[in-house]
Amino acid sequence: MKLFMIHVGFYDPALGEGIYEFHTNYFVVASDPKSAKKELMSRDEFKSKKMHIDGIKEINQVDGYDISLNKSNQSNENQTFDYDKSKTL
Repeated sequence: MKLFMIHVGFYDPALGEGIYEFHTNYFVVASDPKSAKKELMSRDEFKSKKMHIDGIKEINQVDGYDISLNKSNQSNENQTFDYDKSKTL
């Protein structure tokens, strides 16, 4: 399996009267870019916000480090540092 970052755009009528395009990134684990696209497009948030895909990037290395994916049986263990927390680091 590989890690893909999918950059999406969408318009939200609740923000800026719907005339500005907003963007976000999703990380998807899949065997190939076509499967990653299919997985993201099946998600409720993607459909409900009528998102479109601007680009897909396969991520194999970051700053000289290889990315290795291992299947886990644990719940999401990611740590998030919000605006206030990140200022204190």
